[in-house]
Amino acid sequence: MSDHVQERRRGAPILLLVLGLVALAILLALGTWQVQRLAWKENLLATIEQRVASAPNSISSITTRRVTTGDVDYWPVSVGGEFRHEGERHFFATHQGRTGYFIYTPFEFDEGRYVLVNRGFVPFELKEPSLRPESQVDGWQTIEGLARNPLDEKPSWVVPENDVDGNIFYWKDLQVMAATSGVGEPEDYVSFFIDVNDAPNPGGLPVGGVTLISLPNSHLQYAVTWYGLALALVGVMGTWLWRQRKP
Repeated sequence: MSDHVQERRRGAPILLLVLGLVALAILLALGTWQVQRLAWKENLLATIEQRVASAPNSISSITTRRVTTGDVDYWPVSVGGEFRHEGERHFFATHQGRTGYFIYTPFEFDEGRYVLVNRGFVPFELKEPSLRPESQVDGWQTIEGLARNPLDEKPSWVVPENDVDGNIFYWKDLQVMAATSGVGEPEDYVSFFIDVNDAPNPGGLPVGGVTLISLPNSHLQYAVTWYGLALALVGVMGTWLWRQRKP
């Protein structure tokens, strides 16, 4: 047998061992990352639970919190004012298995000051306000709901671009939604949304209370999976190394 063939035979086990160690490191890293994500998700869920259970804040206090901390997600808020229905923006969404839109409407809570309010869900075929005139409530209203942070950018490349001309939004670009509403100027709007609670609207539309509060948390399952694969790989590598010792 040539020296070249012998060298290849001696090098093959080393290469397999190196590849196995690399794969093991990747599996352990993935498992550890999921453990870290689990801690993050549990803290997030605890924070949401604590905020949702608190008493409603005034819109001025939420605005101040947004300026000072940058985070107002899920803080309860109560505010009085009037809806400006002519500025409705439509966000493509599904609710309870139906396709349709969340209705974001400018809400004037002070002279020349607005907040975009997610009034809730309407079915696909009732997108146009003229098809649901009873939903266009007039006069002074007091609303309660949850403050929501805006998005800084499109969340993913798979999300379509907003169809501004068709008034169909696939991601919540607060500045563009405000600018295209025809109500006030973008700088007249506070830098957060409000999702109203499930108080009924005239005619039953929009259907409020659409905020997702119970977030999925599968990180423990994923961590166990990655660590389990790592353990299985250790078993395979151990068996293989033991066999390599045989003459």
